[in-house]
Parts: sequence; C-alpha cells; structure tokens
Amino acid sequence: MQPAAVPPRTQAASPPWRAELADRILSRLLLKVVGVSAFIGLFFQGYFHTLRNPVYPVTTMPFTPVDAWIAFVPWAIVPYLSLWFYVGIAPGLLLRWRDLLLYGAWATALCVGGLAIFHFWPTEVPARAPETASLPGFALLAGVDGAGNACPSLHVATAVFTATWVERLLRTVGAPGALRALNLVWLLAIAWSTVAVRQHVVLDVAAGLAWGLLFAALSHRLSPGIAWRPGR
Repeated sequence: MQPAAVPPRTQAASPPWRAELADRILSRLLLKVVGVSAFIGLFFQGYFHTLRNPVYPVTTMPFTPVDAWIAFVPWAIVPYLSLWFYVGIAPGLLLRWRDLLLYGAWATALCVGGLAIFHFWPTEVPARAPETASLPGFALLAGVDGAGNACPSLHVATAVFTATWVERLLRTVGAPGALRALNLVWLLAIAWSTVAVRQHVVLDVAAGLAWGLLFAALSHRLSPGIAWRPGR
C-alpha cells in the first residue's frame, strides 16, 4: 500500500495591511516624489527670502531651564535632517488626486502661515559655539538652515502635522501598533533634535507643536475623506 500523498506547503499570505501599504506607496509614486520635492524647494524659496530680508527688528528667543537640561548632541543632526524624508510619508500613502491636492493645500497653509509670522515677527536663536562648525554636517546646516525664522519651529510643526496623518493612514490600513509607535518615536526624535543641535529653543518647539496641531485638527475635521480606503 502506497503512503498517502502529502499536500504541498503553501506560502503564508502576507497580512492585508502590507499589501495595501505597498499599493498606496506605488500608486502615482513618481508624481509624489516630484511633487514633494517641488513643494520643499518652493518652501525654501519663501523661507530664505524672509530669513535674509527681515522687515521688522529681529527678536532673539530666550533660553529656558528646560533648554539647559537638553544637551548638545552632534549626532542629533541625523533625525533633524530626516524630516525632509519624513514629510513625504503621509502624501506617499495617499491614493487619489483629490486627496493629494487637499493634503498639499493644508500643508501649504501651514507653511505660508508660518512664513507670515516670520515676516511680521522675525525671530532667531542664540548662535551656536564657533567650534560646532567643524562637526560633520554643521557647516552645511548653518549655510542652509540659518538661526532665524525660529518661532514657531516649522520643523516641528510640519513633523507634527505629518505624524497625525501618518497615524490616521496607518490605522486606516490596519497597520500594527509597532509601526504606529515607530511613527511617534520618529516625531519625538525630530522634535528633540531641533533643540539638541541648537537650531531651536524649547519655546520654538512648543509654538511649533501648537501650530502643527492647529492645522492637523483643521485638516482632519474639514477633510474627512482623505484617508479613503479601497472597497469602503
């Protein structure tokens, strides 16, 4: 008597959330990369103009006791610069033209509003110690992202705005808690890095947090369909 045939092993199917994340990332990928890059480029044009042409007296933001607790950490420049990748994640997970346009409109409103504040109330942070210029990346940082346009920190504001939308989109696709926790950790690392590299003071961060939460709340309330999920 011959032994019974053993059925072939089937490869475990990937969790549905992985497939949907992949679909979202690949959908209109070139458009998203070009669009986000163009948005960042246009933002820096306005940023540099307000930075280099202050109309009103520039206010130096004061240190607080909390600033003294946060040490200068040279490697914090890595999470600091990671913002420019991080801001592309939320639009990278959108599917429809309408969603991308709405998200871009809210992000534009946040940034233009911030630049308007810098126009009427230009601020700066105290200069870093001269020896920091010799550290890797800091000379470039000083040349590209100056000490002005400090409060509110748009670095923090855009990170907060992005984080809320990434959280919403991850929940929409049913992503696990670990991935959503990573999103929160990334946001906190960016916010901490702005002070740890002495690019901002804590008051700038607090104002940036409030500014980012304001536009996040408005965008979530007034654009409920952006997180649209296929089949729903």
